[in-house]
Amino acid sequence: MPLYKTQNLKIYNSLSGEKEVFIPLHEGNVGMYVCGPTVYSNVHLGNVRTFMSFDVVFRYLSHLGYKVRYVRNITDVGHVVDDEDEGEDKIAKKARVEKLEPMEIVQRYTVDFHEILKEFNFLPPSIEPTATGHIIEQIEIIKKIIDNGIGYVSNGSVYFDVLKYNETHNYGILSGRNLEDMIANTRELDGQSDKRNPQDFALWKRAEPEHIMRWPSPWSDGFPGWHLECTAMSTKYLGNHFDIHGGGMDLKFPHHECEIAQNEACTGQSPVNYWMHANMLTLNGKKMAKSTGNNILPREIYAGGSPFLSKKYSPSVARFFMLQAHYRSNLDFTDDAIAASEKGFVRLMEAYDTINEITPSQSSTIDIQAWIAACYDAMNDDFNTPILIAQLFEAVRYINLLKENKETLTAEDLSLLTKAMESFLFDVLGLTNEKSLENNDKLDSVVNMLIGMRNEARANKDFALSDTIRDQLTALGINLKDGKEGTTFSIN
Repeated sequence: MPLYKTQNLKIYNSLSGEKEVFIPLHEGNVGMYVCGPTVYSNVHLGNVRTFMSFDVVFRYLSHLGYKVRYVRNITDVGHVVDDEDEGEDKIAKKARVEKLEPMEIVQRYTVDFHEILKEFNFLPPSIEPTATGHIIEQIEIIKKIIDNGIGYVSNGSVYFDVLKYNETHNYGILSGRNLEDMIANTRELDGQSDKRNPQDFALWKRAEPEHIMRWPSPWSDGFPGWHLECTAMSTKYLGNHFDIHGGGMDLKFPHHECEIAQNEACTGQSPVNYWMHANMLTLNGKKMAKSTGNNILPREIYAGGSPFLSKKYSPSVARFFMLQAHYRSNLDFTDDAIAASEKGFVRLMEAYDTINEITPSQSSTIDIQAWIAACYDAMNDDFNTPILIAQLFEAVRYINLLKENKETLTAEDLSLLTKAMESFLFDVLGLTNEKSLENNDKLDSVVNMLIGMRNEARANKDFALSDTIRDQLTALGINLKDGKEGTTFSIN
């Protein structure tokens, strides 16, 4: 029986402002969409925190036995400067400054994004669509919105008529904003003359002659609106109505608000059951910003070079630090805070590494089942990783008492403790046991040294020694494979 049948997971739904019992649309299956990066620069640490929050959500849902289709997009067009309808596309601007093709910019920073997330031990999403790969789908959605009377064409651009939509729907249902207040607080801006109302947002923008990225459409050569991209990609792979939509708190308005409006104007139904938003990351109590210099890149944490850090920290320590705060809480990144997290991380891993030193007894004086239930209770309470980590430190206390023979566990309960620690540390939280990695590196070095000795023996036509090295490694479960590029090995 899958674990989800025995657990009572609750998720804080930004739409209702309450924790709600999670009931997927299709039993045993979960559809989750998370807004991905706009790939015009290196991914910043705040992005990493947001994506890490949803990596844990993905991991925990999978751990519970759900079959999860996790879609996280790449925004590679249409996200204009300051997120307004007017202005220059961020990717096109970077391409112009660096004298490169826009897709060179996209490729460079998409690769960087993947490399950074791999360092922090993220699981890849099930599908990672790009906005440029779904222009046709976006055009079809615009046609439906126009046909339904909510979109209008103006000077080759297409806009969403917010006031018309609000006659039968609630524009502001997610963010809690009131349209009348928005209208009252809006001043007329230059460049908005194509719109009927300042609140209207672009579904399609006519490209100016100098605009690099453009596609043909029924209305003009142009490019899609930023909000439309996520509507097209989420519904293509998850359907018009799906379980979870996530992103950073800064996307709640206008991006996610507009997504809801577009879906309802196109299909007549609200797209998502559970809206989830991760909170912000600050640096030394201030907002991170390149313009002020109060900024740190994820790579600087483990490679060094940041004036804000006294030393390098491993990606797993940084991951542990971030998960010590709930995803809906603000988190302040400081050198002192991550240094304290490193000490806690080491304590956890040292305790885990010494479990096998515990001798089982005939009886148990610790209720391991109750401890495991408390771990699940933490994660079932809106993915409360800090409470789970507190429970893991409780397990550290148990392990120390067991080693001192002050408490006892049966072999069965000791096995339960070990498996639960493995599941929550590595499968759910996605941490990495660096001692194991260190041991793997040492093993790699030894095997490569033996491969070198074997190559030297073969060069000297000492085939007896060459065969002996190969055979003895095979007996240890290490298989050598000779190829054009040299000798590689695999471990059974």
